[in-house]
Amino acid sequence: MLTSLTTNFIGRLKSNDQAAWFELWETFGPVVRAQLSKWGRGRIGSETVRDLSQETLAALSESIDRYDPARGARFSTWLLAIAKHVLGDEMDKRQAQKRGGNRKPMGLDETWMTAAATQSADAAYEAAVFRAKVEAAIRMVEKRCDFADFSIYRMRVLEGIAGKEVAAALGTSEPTVSRRLAKVRQMLREKLHEVISTYSFTQEELQEAARNGLELNPKTGDADDALFDEAIGDIYHRQMDLRRRDQANAV
Repeated sequence: MLTSLTTNFIGRLKSNDQAAWFELWETFGPVVRAQLSKWGRGRIGSETVRDLSQETLAALSESIDRYDPARGARFSTWLLAIAKHVLGDEMDKRQAQKRGGNRKPMGLDETWMTAAATQSADAAYEAAVFRAKVEAAIRMVEKRCDFADFSIYRMRVLEGIAGKEVAAALGTSEPTVSRRLAKVRQMLREKLHEVISTYSFTQEELQEAARNGLELNPKTGDADDALFDEAIGDIYHRQMDLRRRDQANAV
């Protein structure tokens, strides 16, 4: 069953909310482009990859309201099936043009939900989709929280600077750094729950945070917080590496 956050987001897409479309593009665009490039194996250029990634996300936004939870497809694998459909359609059109004929694009209908349920998705792709969700939550927190608070979180967690050095650089005390760090960490946990719930179709996806070292409802205090920060830092750096490669391919 879809969460209320997911259905609210679907409603925004259906009403042509441009902010919702941009969220989808900003969050999953790099992941889709990386997968399309992998499948294309040099047969399609970076401009075509970008166009096809936009078509993939447009198709998702136009058909997401027809998702049937009884079919058991994950958000990630459904997105993968749509991307493969879009790429396949592009390659078929090219073949038709070589033969001097025209080919009508294949429609995207509910049969793709069934395909998504059995669509193969390797661990690297699944990890990339999850990292994209985490990055989206980090962006939300950065926009909403106090600038000084997020600066401390960035230095301490995303850049890996020791608390003592952060305190010295900002002219404050270590307890103040720890207090502000805890404030942002809690906000990030809340946003992670929101983002993961929005872009998840199955119970398995809702449990991804814990499997990736991100305990959203900690019970043991400092130990969970340290593991959470470490996992966030690692995920963030991997996602930034993906974005650098994505930007390099766009040049």
